[in-house]
Amino acid sequence: MSADDQSASNSSHPYDDLTPDRILDAVEGEGFPVSGRLFALNSYENRVYQVGLDDQPPVIAKFYRPGRWSEDQVREEHSFSLELAEAGVPVVAPLPLASGDTLGREGPFLFALFPQRGGQAPDTSTPDTLYRLGQWLGQLHNIGDREPFRHRPAMSILPAITDFSHYLTENDWIPTDLRPAWDSLIPDLINECARLVDQAGDVHNLRLHGDCHAGNILVREDQLLFVDMDDCRSGPAIQDLWLLLNGDDQERSQQFGELLEGYEMFRDFNRRERYLIEPLRCFRQLSHCAWLAQRWDDPAFPRFFPWFAQPRFWSDQVLSLREQLAALQGPVLNIPGQY
Repeated sequence: MSADDQSASNSSHPYDDLTPDRILDAVEGEGFPVSGRLFALNSYENRVYQVGLDDQPPVIAKFYRPGRWSEDQVREEHSFSLELAEAGVPVVAPLPLASGDTLGREGPFLFALFPQRGGQAPDTSTPDTLYRLGQWLGQLHNIGDREPFRHRPAMSILPAITDFSHYLTENDWIPTDLRPAWDSLIPDLINECARLVDQAGDVHNLRLHGDCHAGNILVREDQLLFVDMDDCRSGPAIQDLWLLLNGDDQERSQQFGELLEGYEMFRDFNRRERYLIEPLRCFRQLSHCAWLAQRWDDPAFPRFFPWFAQPRFWSDQVLSLREQLAALQGPVLNIPGQY
């Protein structure tokens, strides 16, 4: 399939049937007095709306993408969020509906309602912010380690990287002139990831936020709040830490030290998990590409990500993955004061 054919695709999608009236009827059917005001929020995987209510603050309605998560998996997301909130960890948990449940259904859509919370992303270059984030993540992981997920997936770095690459090549996303470079690069990436995974040794999996970057954390009046538990899954603790690091090696090392200082006020951290940071970065880059490819039948994706179907994007990806290979082969991130 050519890039032009992909961009021109106008195939129907379940979200085509998620009309404003249907959204408002679903919320009103759960006992919330809708005012008729509806505002779409930025979300591509799911559909998320701010719904106005009569004489009450608005609520946030989240309609889950059909087929992505099973009902049991969504319920585990809700259960984990509520467990964290009950323990005092600052997360946005779903609201009870008219039935007392937190999960509703409107045709093919599972949906949930959440309280509206405002704020801005934290400045993760600030030591005090990182220290406090570390404290909360230590507490979040203590709760996450109480019991395992039974339905949510576990992170599996090496098989997933292989699967992401296969999906992209088998569905002709990699331009023909870049296939030799791609086909030689991916095995090298997998080998280096495998080496670092082996050096990390046996790591302990627990329930995680799963997508803990600054965009999924709000700060308001000096209070931190974790949002969007949609990607919660089992995995190593480092998955909820490394996305908060940015800058050069020295800056990331200092940031990591601040995070761990707060984290270890509440929970021990296995230092060998540092070896997983670059494999996880490789996992994230390829998973993002595969995610866009898998969602291309949703008309929103060609509209908002038109560059994805262009050869320039893939040449940039090859260059970026070469840089990632160098990072995999470089020194592991240091922790200040430790060697």
